[in-house]
Amino acid sequence: MTTFVMMAGAAATISAAPPGNAANGAVIFKKCVSCHSVDPSGKNGLGPNLRGVAGRKAGTVAAFTYSPALKASGLVWNDQTLARFLAAPRQTVPGTRMIFIGLPKPEDQADVIAYLKQHSAKK
Repeated sequence: MTTFVMMAGAAATISAAPPGNAANGAVIFKKCVSCHSVDPSGKNGLGPNLRGVAGRKAGTVAAFTYSPALKASGLVWNDQTLARFLAAPRQTVPGTRMIFIGLPKPEDQADVIAYLKQHSAKK
């Protein structure tokens, strides 16, 4: 019985995430472009190219040197892991080289995720 209650509570938390707006996410993503892009060429900057990030295992972009912490994190970038990382990168992956403090508003996280997912779809 306890397990069911815990699972139901977790499901409620996950479904409570706000829906993302990719157009707003494009504006918020401007905070990220000094290090990241979603350029179709796949070219990395100070940070890895984020095109195709949705569903990708963390630390696996070719020709980018990740921190050992991110490579060993075992994360797969889905809505929940992206939201946690966008909210507090250094708390989510202690030892990451990413210096960005994070996006504290869940709606900003959801919007950036929606934007990234636009650039992750297989075409």
